[in-house]
Amino acid sequence: MAQRTLKSALTLQELNRNVAKNLILFLGDGMGIPTVTAARILKGQLSGHSGEETELEMDKFPYVALAKTYNTNAQVADSAGTATAYLCGVKANEGTVGVSAAAVRSQCNTTAGNQVTSILKWAKDAGKSVGIVTTTRVNHATPSAAYAHCVDRDWFSDAEMPTEAVQAGCKDIARQLLENIPNIDVIMGGGRKYMYPKNTSDVEYPGERKHMGTRKDGRNLVEEWKQRVKSQRGHYVWNRKELLALNPNNLDYLLGLFEPGDLAYDLERNAEMEPSLTEMVDVAIKAAALTMGTTRGKAKQALHEAVEMDRSIGRAGLLTSLYDNTDRRHGRPLPRLQLWRLHTARQLHLRTGPHGERHGPETLYRHSVRKRAGVQVSERRERRTSPPSTTIRIITRLSLRCRSGWRLMVVKTWPVFSRGPMAHLLHGVKEQNYIPPRHGLRRMHRPKHPPLPVSRQQRPQRFLALPSLGVLLVLTHLLC
Repeated sequence: MAQRTLKSALTLQELNRNVAKNLILFLGDGMGIPTVTAARILKGQLSGHSGEETELEMDKFPYVALAKTYNTNAQVADSAGTATAYLCGVKANEGTVGVSAAAVRSQCNTTAGNQVTSILKWAKDAGKSVGIVTTTRVNHATPSAAYAHCVDRDWFSDAEMPTEAVQAGCKDIARQLLENIPNIDVIMGGGRKYMYPKNTSDVEYPGERKHMGTRKDGRNLVEEWKQRVKSQRGHYVWNRKELLALNPNNLDYLLGLFEPGDLAYDLERNAEMEPSLTEMVDVAIKAAALTMGTTRGKAKQALHEAVEMDRSIGRAGLLTSLYDNTDRRHGRPLPRLQLWRLHTARQLHLRTGPHGERHGPETLYRHSVRKRAGVQVSERRERRTSPPSTTIRIITRLSLRCRSGWRLMVVKTWPVFSRGPMAHLLHGVKEQNYIPPRHGLRRMHRPKHPPLPVSRQQRPQRFLALPSLGVLLVLTHLLC
């Protein structure tokens, strides 16, 4: 094996300077090197092996770089600012998408003049087909940087916006998805409820209030989209059966919204109703031709999301060149995991079940601490806790006693895997916002190429942007 690896490495002396036909960016949101390592082991164990010797699809990529990830106003980055960096080539403030650092979070009047365009927009202007596929809601912070310019990542619909922002002319993210780049070829993910008028019953969960439409402006964005593409072979689907029944040869535009909010973890999804990431990627490529887990104590689900992302990378690799990266990582000061069981459980005489499943996904840390350790932690103190390194061991033992994880984000550089034409440009340690200009050179020679006339009889080359894990923009949201 070592000899084969050496032989493969020697071939890299001949740089591939061709122009690529396709580009897919896979993002495992929050998927750092430890998660990649754990996913590699899990993939092997699921196949009946010990795991360490297993090779992920991304392990096969010949070029690896490390990206420095931070926001202009925050050392620990969030999804919004990092998405703006790796999709638009501009570092941004925490909580803002598609705007420069001159924009201030939640201040509508700082939007104008500070908008920045994404690699998806560059590709569309160059006559390419583009798409977004995500396991989050389609208007989540990570995918929304591909099309939106918003000073608050939480403005999913106008219902989440302050009245003064709406009156000042700022648009919610769901509306921007349909209006800013109106001819995105493929859109798949969750977020149905943000597209429908307030109190509209959901097609999958009729009568359940938390899944009802949220829009105060009364607009039905799904119906508006359907009317727009009615004469252009456009299809809207909301479940797996409808998606897999589509004929890619009779499809020019696709909108798939499979949940009112985010999609379920792959380990927990309803396989009859909700497609897997691999299935969505497969349909997207044919048609247009990855921070929830760990921060919520769901390590098992997060690792299975990573394995599913690896499957989708393998499937997409049959058709196109790939690029894979993580935007940031979330950490947990827990002892070593035997994947999702605690190694030290016996030593501490704790009866722990599968990691992250004891109390459910929404249990607050302070409640668990109070119940298991008899320690009162106020909501204010929980929010402001920033434990110094000397107390990390105490936090770890408290987490074990409470059978609960500490909610923590970390500052590190994150891996970027690349292969195909000009992939060698991703090497060494780079700023995260280096990624889009580098791909602009690789794929289109110039980021802001003038629009080209496109005929549907001669479809453009595929250029896909997909986000758990989760850019075709393949995005899979593992951790936040």
